[in-house]
Amino acid sequence: MRGERYDPLKRLIDVVGALIGLVVLAPVMALVAVRVRREIGTPVLFRQQRPGRHARQFTLRKFRTMTDARDAGGDLLPDQARLTPLGRFLRASSLDELPELLNVLRGEMSLVGPRPLLPEYLDRYTPTQARRHEVRPGLTGWSQVNGRNDQTWEDKLALDVWYVDHRSLWLDVRIVVRTLAVVVTRRGVSLDGHATTIPFQGGVGSTPPADDEDARG
Repeated sequence: MRGERYDPLKRLIDVVGALIGLVVLAPVMALVAVRVRREIGTPVLFRQQRPGRHARQFTLRKFRTMTDARDAGGDLLPDQARLTPLGRFLRASSLDELPELLNVLRGEMSLVGPRPLLPEYLDRYTPTQARRHEVRPGLTGWSQVNGRNDQTWEDKLALDVWYVDHRSLWLDVRIVVRTLAVVVTRRGVSLDGHATTIPFQGGVGSTPPADDEDARG
């Protein structure tokens, strides 16, 4: 079973998986929330509008990984200066993503699918790249297990579209298993020379996708 025929089963798996995850991981999420509040500050959750299926906007939730430190002029400091040791750990372990299980339960996201990017990127996609929004965005996806942030925009978006065309139960199982390996090895967490990486400028090229506190993907 694959493609649109798989979608009803995929949604059922999402609901059951999100419920189990929220119950089993509740102690971990509570501990992370306490640490974030103590070491990074409030609010504990980072919220931002992202485009979901058919580019409909929803509020993404994840644990904060950066402070709001600013310079003398009131401007936010660079990512490197605001990303805390705790924040680095949360990103590397993907623990900052756990609140997105609520988005999955609400039907705004899926356990597996293209990562939700920024709304301003919508008019920068080619028609083919925009097909990534034919499915719900995911906690993890085919692109994430094939390089995470250590890949070009062209490659990343091509992998997202490939997933849209080939989604199936077996592929989702493969992605979940490979995600665990990626998290353990911490491959592709950030781009060399950056606290995270750099934003998408549109079209086809070698620029990697954004993945900072304000533009994570």
